[in-house]
Amino acid sequence: MSATADNGTAGRRRFWTDAEAVVLEDGFGIRLDGRPVRLPGGTVLRVGSHALARALADEWQAAGGGKGGLFTPADLPLTRIAGTMLERIAPDRSGTVKTLAGYAEGDLLCYRVRAPSLLVARQRAEWDPWLDWLRARHGIALAVTEGVMPIAQPAEAMAGLRAVLESVSDGVLAALGVAVPALGSLVLGLALAEGALAGEQATACATLDERTQMELWGQDAQQAERLEALGRDVEEAALFLRLLSAPGP
Repeated sequence: MSATADNGTAGRRRFWTDAEAVVLEDGFGIRLDGRPVRLPGGTVLRVGSHALARALADEWQAAGGGKGGLFTPADLPLTRIAGTMLERIAPDRSGTVKTLAGYAEGDLLCYRVRAPSLLVARQRAEWDPWLDWLRARHGIALAVTEGVMPIAQPAEAMAGLRAVLESVSDGVLAALGVAVPALGSLVLGLALAEGALAGEQATACATLDERTQMELWGQDAQQAERLEALGRDVEEAALFLRLLSAPGP
């Protein structure tokens, strides 16, 4: 018998006492009271990094606070990313690559304001370096505009971004699938994945407009909650990326 990770939102009652990372022939797995964790599609939860496996076991150990406690998928963020890697991306990467590449068409860093002057200057100071990084690191130059009217990015830039995405591992694609929508920027997501940008820095760049607005016009409770949730998503993706590449065992 195996334990199954649930992708639903309803609370479930914890039925296990101990969660542990174990060594398998082809990687590392998670056992709940000796039973393997299976994902909703039936795949055994298995990763290539011992550090990631230990972190996965830790979040299962913490879920619900103890046997009989209630937990939800939100308590298992690393498991959700690993599940996407194994059951959605590994069988067919093309859909994920296409979706992520599409974010470049509306990349946050490419759409600038005309006013106020404070935000104009901050966008230039905080966003230009990452467009420069993309150009220097990958030879890809994205077009920048003022306003919200969509612009078409150069075909060679889009082809270059697809090539970058096709070159990364399934695990990196899974983490980008969380980070890029949260950030609204494929550029920031790639910088995060390549270790050029920390999670907190990426979140700060992505929320520059909102932070400046709150500075000028005052705090907004709902906005603050949204930004906090965004930051959590980015940090979870950043943690997954760090663990994925951590030296083992």
